Amino acid sequence: MSEATPTPATDDVSVPTVQIRGLTKRFGSNEVLKGIDFHVGHREVVVVIGPSGSGKSTLLRCVNLLETPDAGEVLIDGVDICDPDTDVNAVRRRIGMVFQQFNLFPHLTALDNVTIAQRKVLRRSAEEAERIARENLERVGLADKAGQFPLQLSGGQQQRVAIARALAMGPEIMLFDEATSALDPELVGDVLGVMRSLAADGMTMMVVTHEIGFARNVADRVVFMADGVVVEEGHPSQVLDDPQHARTRQFLRQVHDR
Repeated sequence: MSEATPTPATDDVSVPTVQIRGLTKRFGSNEVLKGIDFHVGHREVVVVIGPSGSGKSTLLRCVNLLETPDAGEVLIDGVDICDPDTDVNAVRRRIGMVFQQFNLFPHLTALDNVTIAQRKVLRRSAEEAERIARENLERVGLADKAGQFPLQLSGGQQQRVAIARALAMGPEIMLFDEATSALDPELVGDVLGVMRSLAADGMTMMVVTHEIGFARNVADRVVFMADGVVVEEGHPSQVLDDPQHARTRQFLRQVHDR
């Protein structure tokens, strides 16, 4: 990236970029997260898998306080973002998030979708924002689509614009919440290719996905969640090829039988 990312709270790379301790989250009487302990190391790619309703997306959304935990700690580079004294917006600027839905402004071109947050949030000049936007559209393979509107783009292209928009903010960590699940099967590959490229470049990533092949080939660590708890975690070959828990084995059988 051309612009330096914000200074971390600590230069000690042994301190996890994301550290979650005793995290609980309820929606009414439904306890979605039941005392989660979780971490993502510096430049690590952690893929979270599990059945629908297991709490994966809620966990991801707690990392930048899109959901407020009921108890526990969420530390980003050692800073507890649940602490009332923490400048949450400053921490959020270090976190990029890509959702299942693209959430692009339909009346703006791809270029303008990637520049608007830079200008409004980071107060970059129009010239600087456009330069960074074009760099990131090129990074996701869409340099030639800068002038097109979302409805002129495929779903996969729209998702890559959303990734470029997140990258243009200079994040230290990228969160992906089922980024390919809304796409037609033939469009998934291009988005996963961009995510693989980010991982190869050393981006710290937390990825919620059903793409087992991506988890196997790209993740440093796979975490399997079910019923609001972390059931099993480890190297992809361990969790995916030699799972130790019956619940993990059951899930993987169902995935492979589809």
